[in-house]
Amino acid sequence: MRAMNIAATGMQAQQTNVEVISNNIANMNTTAYNRRLPEFTDLLYQNLQRVGTFSSDNNTIVPSGIQLGLGVKTTAVYRITEQGPLNNTNNSLDLAVQGKGYFQVQLPDGTTAYTRDGTFQLSPQGQLVTGQGYQVLPGITVPNNAVGVTINNSGQVSISVTGQVQPSIAGQITLANFPNDAGLEAMGNNLFVQTASSGNPIVANPGTTNFGTILQGYLEQSNVNVVSEITNLISAQRAYEMNSKVIQTTDNMMQTTAQLKS
Repeated sequence: MRAMNIAATGMQAQQTNVEVISNNIANMNTTAYNRRLPEFTDLLYQNLQRVGTFSSDNNTIVPSGIQLGLGVKTTAVYRITEQGPLNNTNNSLDLAVQGKGYFQVQLPDGTTAYTRDGTFQLSPQGQLVTGQGYQVLPGITVPNNAVGVTINNSGQVSISVTGQVQPSIAGQITLANFPNDAGLEAMGNNLFVQTASSGNPIVANPGTTNFGTILQGYLEQSNVNVVSEITNLISAQRAYEMNSKVIQTTDNMMQTTAQLKS
């Protein structure tokens, strides 16, 4: 009886669905987190009577045939990259991207990672770094005698020094875009790395065509909608229960068949 195997694939799919939803809810307060959404497709079909075949010697054609599906499978879990709400922190080193683009971060092995999390700090050497101590690219260094740091919408970093009337330029923050940013691989700590699916990064100053702008003193919040996630969770639970009910019904039918007497 195919129904038991079919329902089992449905339970597995809904288990994956619940796992994705639980991860979204767990990260509802994670800075710049993008909610995930699973995608499902039906499995191959068995043709008990193929559609379009001849049903008689008079060339009459079967109009619909008999196709039995074999269940469902998960094909993707992709990120929804819509802009999250912006929270005012009044911290001069907190940065948010309004629009498209990722900050670039240098990992300890020398590779480049990408993030929307603009919770930056200064290292003991005055370099702009992430919360894990990874340097923000291109390197920005703030001298010890700086009394203020200003970052405009275009990513230009200016510092104010005691005794100087005009601020001096400390560097330029750039952003990276990808042809398919959903193809970036998440590696934890709000960081992503390039893959063959994402394509090569396109680097430019904030505010240029197809690039967002920088907002100083703000952080992008998670784009998780808790109400929608709870609704999806209830729907997934009901779907899981219905698939389990199919397995119970199929088991009862098999028991009935086994108890038949000749």
